[in-house]
Amino acid sequence: MRWIIWIVAAIAIAGVLIVIIGYSLPKGHTASRSVRVPLAPNALYPLLVEMAQASTDPPIRLERQEPPSLFVSRIADPNLPYGGTWTYKIVPAGTNASDLTITEDGEVYNPFFRFMSRFVFGHYATLDQFIATLQARAK
Repeated sequence: MRWIIWIVAAIAIAGVLIVIIGYSLPKGHTASRSVRVPLAPNALYPLLVEMAQASTDPPIRLERQEPPSLFVSRIADPNLPYGGTWTYKIVPAGTNASDLTITEDGEVYNPFFRFMSRFVFGHYATLDQFIATLQARAK
C-alpha cells in the first residue's frame, strides 16, 4: 500500500515540476524551415493556400495574401491553448522550382502545453509534417 502512495506522490511532484518549468518558458517562439519545391511560384502558391485552408484542426484563416510570393495564415480559434501565425515566403529557384520558407510565430498560453511543446513535441514537428505532405503532393 505504501508504494502506491509513493507512486502517486512522484506523479504529483512531476506534474508540479512540469507546470513550474512551463511557467518559466516564454509564451512566444519562432521556428522556421526552408525547402526547395519542384514547382514554379505560380503553381506552388495555390497549393499552399489550399493546404492551409484545408486545415480544420486547428482552423486557419488567411490573414495576408500577396500572390505568388507571400501569404500569412493565423490560427482562427481564440479558445485554444496556443495560437500564432505561419508566414510562407516563396522565391523563384529556376524555371520550375521555388525556395519556400515557412516561419511559425507561435504562442503557447498554457504552461503544461508550453512544456510539452518545447521538450516533447518540439517547435518544428508541425512544420516538418507540413513540408513532408507538401513534397509528396508537389511530385
